[in-house]
Amino acid sequence: MGHHHHHHIDSSTGKIKTAFFLNLFFTIIEIIGGIMTNSMAILSDALHDLGDSLSLGLAWFLQNFSQKEQSKEFSFGYKRFSLLAALVNSVVLIVGSVFILTEAIPRLLNPEQPNTTGMIILAILGIIVNGAAVFRLRGGDSMNQTVISWHLLEDVLGWAAVLVVSIIMSFTDLPILDPIASIAITVFILYNVVKNFIKTMRLFLEGVPESISLEDIVQKINEVPNINSTHHTHLWSMDGENHAFSTHVVVPEDATKEEICDVKERIKEILHTISLEHVTIEIEYEDESCSIQDSS
Repeated sequence: MGHHHHHHIDSSTGKIKTAFFLNLFFTIIEIIGGIMTNSMAILSDALHDLGDSLSLGLAWFLQNFSQKEQSKEFSFGYKRFSLLAALVNSVVLIVGSVFILTEAIPRLLNPEQPNTTGMIILAILGIIVNGAAVFRLRGGDSMNQTVISWHLLEDVLGWAAVLVVSIIMSFTDLPILDPIASIAITVFILYNVVKNFIKTMRLFLEGVPESISLEDIVQKINEVPNINSTHHTHLWSMDGENHAFSTHVVVPEDATKEEICDVKERIKEILHTISLEHVTIEIEYEDESCSIQDSS
């Protein structure tokens, strides 16, 4: 099982690396293009792409780092580092989005006509480059990769909006569409980034993974023959895809070795649908006090 995960992370690191170089190269073109065409919508996408490039670079580095085996200092391994990347990325994009809004809103009052031909060329390029990056990253299931795929998909949609706006402005005198597009793109980005930020924080704070009901698991375990009760049951996630579970199970004082082995097997069967990296089942006899409450 462990081997499968390492292979998966390797492939995801390679994907992130390709997307990083694609994005960084294009961001430089974009910033120059945004200034030359005098378009706020293009600059808002450029800043967003710059955020993505930083995110991708950091994600690539941390995803690599998160592959390291456990050490004396990090007994769980380094998987949570990829979660740290997702958190930093979200913060970078929130700050970038707020900055764009402060620049775009005053332009609503004094719109300036951008160079629409340049905008159309950049928008088409933007759709191609970001589309290629999304295609490269598809099928990832780490939180890190999900956050990045979202950013890149938003970029494709953002560029599609810029393309539509620039075509309309080519035929009509409506320079106000540029800051309107910029604000719309930024608000959309902000909404999704904040949503991901909350999800990542939940994982960071060791919340129960969203798709799993801990109550259901506890109920099923308590129904297993020879289990009197359970306590100290915890389920948390390392990085959004690898989870850890621990519980204390109380069995009758006369339970045999076979019965205890059966209890453990049944608990593992209940848990088999979850992608668990670590499982700890502590068996306690009913006449024995709990080691945690009793610890010296």
